[in-house]
Amino acid sequence: MRRIGVGVIGCGVISKAYMTAMKRFPQIELKAVADMRSGPAQERGREFGVPGMRVDELLKLDDIEIVVNLTVPLAHTDVSLAVLNAGKHVHSEKPLGVDMVEARKVMELAERKGLRVGCAPDTFLGGGHQTARKLIDAGAIGTPVAGTAMFGCPGHERWHPAPGFYYLRGGGPMLDMGPYYITDLIQLLGPIASVMGSASRPRSERIVGNGPLKGTSIPVQVATHVAGTLEFASGAVISICMSFDVPKHMHAPIEIYGTEGSLLVPDPNRFGGNVMTANIGCDWQTQPHSHAHTEGEFRSIGVADMAAAIIGNRPHRASGALALHALEAMEAFQISSERGARIKLETTVERPAMLPAGLSDGQLD
Repeated sequence: MRRIGVGVIGCGVISKAYMTAMKRFPQIELKAVADMRSGPAQERGREFGVPGMRVDELLKLDDIEIVVNLTVPLAHTDVSLAVLNAGKHVHSEKPLGVDMVEARKVMELAERKGLRVGCAPDTFLGGGHQTARKLIDAGAIGTPVAGTAMFGCPGHERWHPAPGFYYLRGGGPMLDMGPYYITDLIQLLGPIASVMGSASRPRSERIVGNGPLKGTSIPVQVATHVAGTLEFASGAVISICMSFDVPKHMHAPIEIYGTEGSLLVPDPNRFGGNVMTANIGCDWQTQPHSHAHTEGEFRSIGVADMAAAIIGNRPHRASGALALHALEAMEAFQISSERGARIKLETTVERPAMLPAGLSDGQLD
């Protein structure tokens, strides 16, 4: 099997999860890492046995075909454009851009260059979510008609050592956590037709609770509680809430209600988790996983799938088109809140192909 060389730009907190997971996939091989700061790049490089270098140096390496962009949201567009201009495919952390204008720049350049764009999240390719997809497609709950999606926490400043970017442009619960939920809903139910939303910002500053910045104040420039509805082209209507203002809750992450039953979908920020169904008049039943990639961290499966798609000349699943559609929906919540009106989406996307059932971890085709 041909292996695709991969480079990583951005050596922050999430990079360790990506690089560790890359070892699980024979389709890809980590070649080098880079960061705007030399220290973190050298440190991550030593940890994973690859060179740590400057960004411009990494982009010149001929043995790297895919670059994984793990920078902060405000840098996503500039870094992705630099990767594409260097003639390499790019897989970006979410969101694809801080807004649709920025994200479209990436997609348009990739099209002109004949290169691929991928984007997190790729957790929807985990066995828990692929099992839920298989059940829906098999008619286990009839035709999906409604559902709920809920994320709520007191805020990331409790645990992250440098949480400021979560509260600046490109941050907030909808652009930070919403991609997991909305991307999973798209792969389960298809494209979104319209959005209605309401957004609020109860506090103008937050206090860091962890690390060297503990006790310092950070500004809040974005909405931290966003709620509303997603109306899908299929007719299904999902009530959604993404919040950094919830001390605790007991809602399931995602529930889908069909004409014949209901489906509990596991946490879309994880790959596995229990999948449960209940038909009318029956109790909840846990369904066996039909797909692999359920136990542990697989954050890089989207990169590996892009590599497999390059080798096999097929579409990759965690695509830029999918991320662009999800981003338009997320951006629409703020627009809807400001206008007090339903927002019809301009983009659409086909559901990414379901992974084959019965494969082992690391296998994608």
